Amino acid sequence: MKLLIVLENVKMDGVKRAATVVGNALTEYVDVTYYSLEDVAPYYELDAELVIAKRPAPGHILNYFGEKPYERYQPQIEDLCNYIQAEKFQTVILPAGLTTSFAPLIKAQIPEIHVIAWMHNNYKTYLTQYYQLMKSEFIQGLKAADVVVVLTESDYLNYRQFNKNTVKIYNPLTIVAEERADLKAHTIAFTARISIQHKGIDFLLEAAQYLPDDWKIAMAGEGPESEMKIFKQLIAQFDVADKIIYRGALKDEALQAHYETASIFVSTSRWEGMPLVIGEAMGFGLPIVAMENTGSKEFLGKNEYGVLTKAKDVPDFVESLNKLIISEPLRQLYAKKSCERIRSSFMVDTIIKQWLTILS
Repeated sequence: MKLLIVLENVKMDGVKRAATVVGNALTEYVDVTYYSLEDVAPYYELDAELVIAKRPAPGHILNYFGEKPYERYQPQIEDLCNYIQAEKFQTVILPAGLTTSFAPLIKAQIPEIHVIAWMHNNYKTYLTQYYQLMKSEFIQGLKAADVVVVLTESDYLNYRQFNKNTVKIYNPLTIVAEERADLKAHTIAFTARISIQHKGIDFLLEAAQYLPDDWKIAMAGEGPESEMKIFKQLIAQFDVADKIIYRGALKDEALQAHYETASIFVSTSRWEGMPLVIGEAMGFGLPIVAMENTGSKEFLGKNEYGVLTKAKDVPDFVESLNKLIISEPLRQLYAKKSCERIRSSFMVDTIIKQWLTILS
C-alpha cells in the first residue's frame, strides 16, 4: 500500500511529532511518503521520503488558523491532488484542521482515495478557537473523511456527530527511556512550547512561588519572541527567577537527561488533545501532577495513574504537588503507576496494530 501523510510543515510541534513517530513506525508495513505544504527543513528525523509541495506555502507560520483555506491554499491543494493521483496513493492521512479541510476537494478529484482525518486536539479547542475562522471547511472535511481518528473518549463522543466512522487511537510513546528517573533530585520537569495561555505557563510560574527553597522547575521548550517576552515578564512578576531552570528546546539525549534528572513532571495546560510530553515523562517513570483537561484526564483517569488537579486552580495544584514533594514513597507509588499506564496502552507496537486496521 502507498500511504501519504500530509503536513503543513515538519517544525517542532506535537502534531508533527506524533505524525512522524507513527509514520516512521508504519514504514515497516506500508510504503510511506511525507508531504509538506511548506519548504522548511524538518525538525524531526524521518524514515521515509519527504516531498515538498510543487508551489510551497510561505514557511513563516507553525500552523494556519485563518479563514478561507481553500483560497489561501488553492495552489497547494491543486498540487497535492495532482501528486496523489500521479503517484497512485491508496490512502492519505490528514492531521489537524487545515489539512482535514482539504478532504472534500481531494475526494472530489480522486473518489477512490481512502482519507483519514487525524484530530490532535480536543473538540472544543478546534471548533471554537483554532479553526473557528474556517469552521465550515473544517466540518466539511470531517464529514468527507472515510475515518476520523481521535485521542480521547471525550473527543470520540463529540466528533462522532460529524462522522460516525470515528475511532480512538492513542498517540504512541515518542521517546524510549534508557534510564529511569531516580526520584531523589529536587527538580520538577516541565516540557512544552512557551505558549502562555495554552500551556498555562502563567499558572506554572505562579505556583513556583510556593516551592520549598531547595526545589526548582526545569523547563524545556521554546516559543516565539512575543511569548518569550511575556514569559520573562511573568518570571519577574512572580519573582521566581531563582526557581526556574530554563533549558530551551531539547531533543534526543538532552531531552532524555531532562526527564532522568527530575523527580516529578507537571502540566498546567488550559487545554490539550493528548499531550505527548505526559507520555514521555511517564515512560521515564516520573510521577505526574497535571491540571485537568480532556488530554490529561485521558492519561491519568481519576487519579489512577497520576495526580489530576482542578483546572486553572493554582492553590489546588500547589497543594497536590507539595504532597509529592515531601514524600518520596508517594513519588515511587505514582512512578510505578506511570510505567504501568505506558506499558499497557502507549507502546508503539500496540498503536501501530490499531492504525493498520484502518489503513486499508
